[in-house]
Amino acid sequence: MTFRKWALSILAVSAAAVFVSLGVWQLRRMEERRQQNAFLASRRFAPEISIEQLPADPVEGRFRRVRLSGVYDYSNEIIHTIRGRSGSPGVHILTPLLRAGNDTAVLVNRGWVYAPDGMTVDTRPWRERDTLSGIGFVETFPTGVASTPPTATRPRSMRRLDRTALVKLFPYPIANYYVVLTDSTSTRNPALGATPAPDVPPRVEPAPLDEGPHRNYAVQWFSFAAISIIGLVFFLRRA
Repeated sequence: MTFRKWALSILAVSAAAVFVSLGVWQLRRMEERRQQNAFLASRRFAPEISIEQLPADPVEGRFRRVRLSGVYDYSNEIIHTIRGRSGSPGVHILTPLLRAGNDTAVLVNRGWVYAPDGMTVDTRPWRERDTLSGIGFVETFPTGVASTPPTATRPRSMRRLDRTALVKLFPYPIANYYVVLTDSTSTRNPALGATPAPDVPPRVEPAPLDEGPHRNYAVQWFSFAAISIIGLVFFLRRA
């Protein structure tokens, strides 16, 4: 066998080995995602509980569905910036919920609003009823990420929901978690039946429990490996 054939053979086999390892890696990622989805489903589809029943550790309550009620404090809303939806830029509106008999407010993600720059929006047209009785799922504040403090021009807008920075913006304590609202009595306009009221922002949907693109990626890598070997065989037979 000539040097050229040896070199091409080594190159094709090495490439095939790399492609196979990448395909196996994608299969491992798919299995990890399945396990994560099973965990999320165990929390997400568990019977809803009252927000007062959440464990003290927010991680243990993450993704649980909770019932909550109280009065919105619209004057202390927070804007979570750079939130996309179906390819459109926008923001999330987080409004403190004041609960009877509890001095700690809970931030409620009421939904997404279109904003051309992904940062600036007038929240006044999106004020719902003053009181809330609804259902949402619990989310934790991110940790281990660098926060961007609010600016003088946008004092209540944040790129990341860093709780350390957030607590400085409120005249009262806030919970160590927040709730993403999915359903509430204020989403229905009695005059329009089941049609959402015009002042209700579209709610934020939970992440889908799917396997993602990992299976397709694995098939692609394995296909590349097969092409490398088959191409080598054809070359050696014709050479």
